[in-house]
Amino acid sequence: MADRTSIEWTEATWNPTTGCDRVSPGCDHCYALTLAKRLKAMGAPKYQADGDPRTSGPGFALTIHPDALKIPYGWRGPRTVFVNSMSDLFHARVPQDFVRQVFEVMADTPQHTYQVLTKRARRLRRLAGSLDWPANVWMGVSVENEEALDRVADLRAVPAAVRFLSCEPLLGPLDGLNLEGIDWVIVGGESGPGHRRMDIDWVLGVKAACDEAGVPFFFKQWGGHTPKAGGRELLGRTWDAMPLRAAAAGVL
Repeated sequence: MADRTSIEWTEATWNPTTGCDRVSPGCDHCYALTLAKRLKAMGAPKYQADGDPRTSGPGFALTIHPDALKIPYGWRGPRTVFVNSMSDLFHARVPQDFVRQVFEVMADTPQHTYQVLTKRARRLRRLAGSLDWPANVWMGVSVENEEALDRVADLRAVPAAVRFLSCEPLLGPLDGLNLEGIDWVIVGGESGPGHRRMDIDWVLGVKAACDEAGVPFFFKQWGGHTPKAGGRELLGRTWDAMPLRAAAAGVL
């Protein structure tokens, strides 16, 4: 099943795999893990396998869904699609051949724009040379704090047409952020029970790096008890810039 989504920087989601395991502080309050538990209780077929309780949870075991590969062929009009909003395509338990099949589907449906996001940047870098990278695939990594900055270097080595960073939830300053070879940056605060507060100075530091490098900056949310609790304004306005390469090509 592929659904329209309320995520501000995309239009739809597509999950050829579901489930994941926490690997860094950005995963501590994972929205997908919480949602998977709810979907399991509702009887959703894709969320019946339980993950390791130390790193995952009910309904959130890494699961491959070959039937989902046909979904993009049925969409009538062009879409911007977040791939694996409920998983990580570069999780160690996703077979390399299945990753390749997902990329083949994306290449075979050039009318759509696909946004792939991972925290497993090292595996992404290792597999990148064995994959074909069509122009409609945007590749991103999550960067929640300074300890995750090495993911940016791994992403820079990937031959994607658009490379982007998702600094959400932003949990600290990103001093030393190098945006060479990066085409887009998203920043957002954490939401949900127990959310961790995002400091405005952290946000402004990332924005300053984007301004200096000429990289489009997208501010998604301040976060809070709910995603919309803190609103989306920064310095009295919203910031919705998108990758220049995509805009120039008429993708958006």
